[in-house]
Amino acid sequence: MKIARIRTAQGVRPALQGEDRLWRNAGAIVGDWTPDTIGTAEWEAYRNQLAALPLIVHPHFEAPISRPGKIVCIGLNFTDHAREAEMAVPSEPVFFLKAPTSWCGPDADVWMPPGAGKLDWEIELAIVIGRHARHLPAARAMDAVLGYTIMNDVSERAYQLERNGQWTKGKSYDRFAPAGPFIAMRDEVEDVSKLTMTLEVNGAARQQGSTANMIFDVATLVSYVSQFMTLEPGDVISTGTPAGVGLGHKPPLFLKVGDVMTLRIDGLGHQRQRVTLGETR
Repeated sequence: MKIARIRTAQGVRPALQGEDRLWRNAGAIVGDWTPDTIGTAEWEAYRNQLAALPLIVHPHFEAPISRPGKIVCIGLNFTDHAREAEMAVPSEPVFFLKAPTSWCGPDADVWMPPGAGKLDWEIELAIVIGRHARHLPAARAMDAVLGYTIMNDVSERAYQLERNGQWTKGKSYDRFAPAGPFIAMRDEVEDVSKLTMTLEVNGAARQQGSTANMIFDVATLVSYVSQFMTLEPGDVISTGTPAGVGLGHKPPLFLKVGDVMTLRIDGLGHQRQRVTLGETR
């Protein structure tokens, strides 16, 4: 089964997809996909009610849950990316937090912050947590995984590397975490360690990788993060990016207003974002 949030004429509605691969409006059985409703969801009961739910014919996808409680990002989790970043391969996972306010839909415009000039892309497999987990051993870590989605870990490299602080500065601007289009439940993904990942900018291939090249696998990451903080339903762990980010090119390639990014991961659909100037308030 897959879950999504889809915009309809009546507003954003929770949606479900079963074996028939048709999206259905689940508003009659759940108000929205939030950390609260995911944590208390009766998935088997929902599966049994699918056939009675109304179809959504032309889905327009929003972020697959309303907003995660936290977004934990894993850095340098691909050997080739660590190499292009000229950093040592980590002996244990490196992670940082990305502000939940950066969360947005898979096709939302990505905002260029005022004065920014080093905007970069990072395609990542994102884990969505389905239950509370604290000090979870790796052997039981998959029990806490609800499913998977795509996330673009958009980065402003000058903020990240030149502003005298943690990486979070360059990772947390509004719309820096496009996610979706849907969450594929854990049993929908046959082998999460063998998923092809591609990212294009204006039709030109920039990242071509596979989750087979992750240094730390899904179970290891979930277990590791749970040693330092409680994971809750709806939390997201974004698992790192392969080589090919703009910063890794020589000379570096950065995004400009009007550029279009297209992202795909096997079995998890695709995203498309245009870079626009950020709004101010």
